[in-house]
Amino acid sequence: MNSTDNTSRSYPQTPLLGASACVFDRGKVLLVLGSNPPKQGLWSLPGGLVEVGETLHQAAARELYEETSLGADILGLADWVEVIKRDGDTIKYHFVIAMFVGRLSHGRIKAGDDAAQARWFDLSELAQLHMTTGTADLIARAFKDWIEGTS
Repeated sequence: MNSTDNTSRSYPQTPLLGASACVFDRGKVLLVLGSNPPKQGLWSLPGGLVEVGETLHQAAARELYEETSLGADILGLADWVEVIKRDGDTIKYHFVIAMFVGRLSHGRIKAGDDAAQARWFDLSELAQLHMTTGTADLIARAFKDWIEGTS
């Protein structure tokens, strides 16, 4: 795609809407290692762009399945994030991402789609990972607000 195409992820004409899933199971959180820019080589929550006609909730569930082969019971919208990266005076990336929190419901973990790996991590391991900006803090808040005390 060229840089003037509105559907291009890099150098977009408008912000792009995404959805992600922060999924927990037995005190661990699910992360994927990105295989494509802008998340290439970084651990992050499974997620991606919302498709036309798809709700945010549906997009989060679809992306979770496409990237990990897992399903989750979505508990609710935990937060939203704006990712804006500049290339000089030009916007290289601009995403608005709705982050849902959930609990594992079914499936066997298997990396797919644009995930190089998919793994469960103890929350204590997050500080050692090369992650997308702010992800560790989002996970900690989601765990505290949605999971802790209800396990």
